[in-house]
Amino acid sequence: ATDHPGQALAAQVDQLGLHVTSLINNAGFATFGPFHQADPDRLRREIAVDVTAVADISRAFIGQLRTAGRGVLVNVASMAAYQPNPRMALYGATKAFVLSLTEALWEESRGTGLRVLALSPGATRTEFFDVVGTPQAAGGARLASPVDVVRTALA
Repeated sequence: ATDHPGQALAAQVDQLGLHVTSLINNAGFATFGPFHQADPDRLRREIAVDVTAVADISRAFIGQLRTAGRGVLVNVASMAAYQPNPRMALYGATKAFVLSLTEALWEESRGTGLRVLALSPGATRTEFFDVVGTPQAAGGARLASPVDVVRTALA
């Protein structure tokens, strides 16, 4: 949720002398409960992490990824991107942004060798539910394992 996360990360990567050929934007968190009762500062941080950081980091590295001729950009959206999400309204909206942005980047990158994927897992067994503060956020869904999600993405 810091300012200019893409520039900061790119500067660190440059300092290490690394050339990035793959990028996975996977950071994110949600707020659970009625939108009108949510802490405004938490909502701002959620937008900063789930939207601004994804766009900023993607922008910072997409040129390098396209130049690689075989780069990979994966932005983790969510099944929440495809419908309204009462009690997680902002999270669903941020993931709809990630999905839309990634689909547009896919089209813009056609023919460059850059493979662009919006990964939209359902509820997954991670610390996500600890951060959101309740297992209710899973909506009673069976949790997928992170290994299965990664296997699906790679396939």
